[in-house]
Amino acid sequence: MSMRWKKLIGTFILLGVLAVYVLLVMRAAVAVLPDAGPVLEFLFYAVAGMAWVIPVRYLILWMNKPGRTDREHGEHV
Repeated sequence: MSMRWKKLIGTFILLGVLAVYVLLVMRAAVAVLPDAGPVLEFLFYAVAGMAWVIPVRYLILWMNKPGRTDREHGEHV
Protein backbone atom coordinates (compact mmCIF):
# COMPACT_ATOMS: atom_id res chain seq x y z
CA MET A 1 0.00 0.00 0.00
CA SER A 2 1.42 3.38 -0.91
CA MET A 3 2.08 6.04 1.66
CA ARG A 4 -0.57 8.26 0.07
CA TRP A 5 -3.29 5.63 0.69
CA LYS A 6 -2.00 4.98 4.21
CA LYS A 7 -2.34 8.66 5.05
CA LEU A 8 -5.86 8.86 3.61
CA ILE A 9 -7.06 5.77 5.46
CA GLY A 10 -5.20 6.77 8.62
CA THR A 11 -6.82 10.20 8.64
CA PHE A 12 -10.31 8.70 8.65
CA ILE A 13 -9.34 6.16 11.32
CA LEU A 14 -7.87 8.97 13.41
CA LEU A 15 -11.06 11.00 13.17
CA GLY A 16 -13.13 7.97 14.16
CA VAL A 17 -10.90 7.08 17.10
CA LEU A 18 -10.96 10.65 18.37
CA ALA A 19 -14.75 10.89 18.05
CA VAL A 20 -15.24 7.70 20.07
CA TYR A 21 -12.62 8.78 22.62
CA VAL A 22 -14.26 12.18 23.12
CA LEU A 23 -17.65 10.56 23.69
CA LEU A 24 -16.18 8.14 26.24
CA VAL A 25 -14.39 10.93 28.11
CA MET A 26 -17.55 13.04 28.20
CA ARG A 27 -19.51 10.08 29.59
CA ALA A 28 -16.84 9.44 32.23
CA ALA A 29 -16.77 13.14 33.17
CA VAL A 30 -20.53 13.18 33.70
CA ALA A 31 -20.27 10.10 35.92
CA VAL A 32 -17.24 11.17 37.97
CA LEU A 33 -16.98 14.94 38.12
CA PRO A 34 -20.28 16.25 39.56
CA ASP A 35 -19.15 15.46 43.11
CA ALA A 36 -15.44 16.08 42.54
CA GLY A 37 -13.47 19.06 43.74
CA PRO A 38 -11.52 21.41 41.50
CA VAL A 39 -8.22 19.52 41.95
CA LEU A 40 -9.72 16.19 40.87
CA GLU A 41 -11.46 17.92 38.00
CA PHE A 42 -8.17 19.44 36.85
CA LEU A 43 -6.38 16.08 37.07
CA PHE A 44 -9.17 14.32 35.16
CA TYR A 45 -9.04 16.76 32.28
CA ALA A 46 -5.22 16.80 32.25
CA VAL A 47 -5.04 13.00 31.99
CA ALA A 48 -7.97 12.72 29.56
CA GLY A 49 -6.51 15.46 27.39
CA MET A 50 -3.22 13.63 26.96
CA ALA A 51 -4.26 9.95 27.04
CA TRP A 52 -5.42 9.86 23.41
CA VAL A 53 -1.86 10.51 22.22
CA ILE A 54 -0.60 7.05 23.23
CA PRO A 55 -2.76 4.89 20.91
CA VAL A 56 -2.74 7.44 18.10
CA ARG A 57 1.07 7.47 18.11
CA TYR A 58 1.16 4.00 16.55
CA LEU A 59 -1.32 4.99 13.88
CA ILE A 60 0.79 8.00 12.93
CA LEU A 61 3.94 5.87 12.82
CA TRP A 62 2.16 3.43 10.47
CA MET A 63 0.93 6.29 8.28
CA ASN A 64 4.45 7.68 7.85
CA LYS A 65 6.19 4.39 7.08
CA PRO A 66 6.89 3.98 3.36
CA GLY A 67 4.83 1.22 1.77
CA ARG A 68 5.99 -1.53 -0.57
CA THR A 69 4.80 0.30 -3.66
CA ASP A 70 6.71 3.44 -2.63
CA ARG A 71 9.97 1.47 -2.56
CA GLU A 72 9.26 -0.27 -5.89
CA HIS A 73 8.77 2.96 -7.80
CA GLY A 74 11.72 4.69 -6.20
CA GLU A 75 9.66 7.41 -4.54
CA HIS A 76 11.47 9.26 -1.82
CA VAL A 77 9.35 10.15 1.17
